[in-house]
Amino acid sequence: MLDLIIRGANLPDGRQGIDIGIQGSRIAAVEPALEASAAQEIDAKSRLVSPPFVDAHFHMDATLSLGLPRLNQSGTLLEGIALWGELKPLLTQEAIAERALAYCDWAIAKGLLAVRSHVDVCDPRLLAVDALLEVKKKVKPYLDLQIVAFPQDGVFRSPGAMELLKTALDRGVDVVGGIPHFERTMADGAAAVRALCELAAERGLLVDMHCDETDDPMSRHVETLACETQRLGLQGRVTGSHLTSMHSMDNCYVSKLIPLMAEARLNAIANPLINITIQGRHDTYPKRRGMTRVPELMAAGITVAFGHDCVMDPWYGMGSGDMLEVAHMGLHVAQMTGQDAMRACFAAVTENPARILGLEGYGIAPGKNADMVILQAADPVEAIRVRATRLAVLRRGKVVAETPAQTARLNLPGRPETVDFLRKRS
Repeated sequence: MLDLIIRGANLPDGRQGIDIGIQGSRIAAVEPALEASAAQEIDAKSRLVSPPFVDAHFHMDATLSLGLPRLNQSGTLLEGIALWGELKPLLTQEAIAERALAYCDWAIAKGLLAVRSHVDVCDPRLLAVDALLEVKKKVKPYLDLQIVAFPQDGVFRSPGAMELLKTALDRGVDVVGGIPHFERTMADGAAAVRALCELAAERGLLVDMHCDETDDPMSRHVETLACETQRLGLQGRVTGSHLTSMHSMDNCYVSKLIPLMAEARLNAIANPLINITIQGRHDTYPKRRGMTRVPELMAAGITVAFGHDCVMDPWYGMGSGDMLEVAHMGLHVAQMTGQDAMRACFAAVTENPARILGLEGYGIAPGKNADMVILQAADPVEAIRVRATRLAVLRRGKVVAETPAQTARLNLPGRPETVDFLRKRS
């Protein structure tokens, strides 16, 4: 006797008509026509059942702070950083936690059950660090929150930032972060990469650096990141986020760089919504898209994820916690419109970021955590196309969020009809 059976599901790998049996907090069986009974059954016939969405790059300390203390009028990265600097003295731990918890509610409703959030450690009070550590404890039953110690103002450029970063790690922050392209010089940026990777190696931690988030093709800190990763034996534990300068680099140089990254087993995170908004701001026309070379990185065997990055904060006034919106933008910006490429974009907001975060028990298979989302779509491509409704979200075998199926009632002359939203006719 199982606790729950989800009947007739379609899975992201293309299998159809699959039953998923759940016992307690784990998946007990994944097979067609499961011969078992359960206390509860959910009919998922022709619906996509996926492991939950994962956001590998976010800033939860700033989320939902749009308009405080003012709006970003230029929409640029640098004004956003300046605006955040204006806001920091006004922050309270309680307000940061309240906004972060509100965002976590949004995330859970959208089937987003794991987030890696960067937290600014350049405030001597470390209010945001303490706030997110408290939020991490509160949401643990529902959402996995991994926190990155992020020296927003530069680990060398900002006085005392290195010690503050170490203090944040001592308090329980999970990952070492950095922003080498924001240091005063290229040499300082390279030294920051070296020092931060050495710190991670010493403490046995993962690394995730904002790296080369610029249109400048000469910003090449990811090369240093790959070399330091190999020197220190950190292969598979290091991630370069944004990497937007690669969009402007010479093809000859990139033909050397990508194999170097693959050899170091670097992970890469693109942030399509932000990259397409913030990059190319110095261009008139032609105007660069700015997102890193996602298809080429994937073709080299590098694990590539898409991140949401920001929601209603000094850098980005839009967003809703919907990782299908992120995948939708990524698909368009990277021109990944082949069937396999579109499925790869779905993987970039599910299994790929789960691998980068090192999530244990992730996936739809016996023995895995019973965490999943039932989508109003038949397959990953359709899910991205319509930004599918999350009919049910499960965490450890329990339904934690439900949304009614989206339908439309057409009152057409002679043929009134209720249609499943945006689904093609059979």
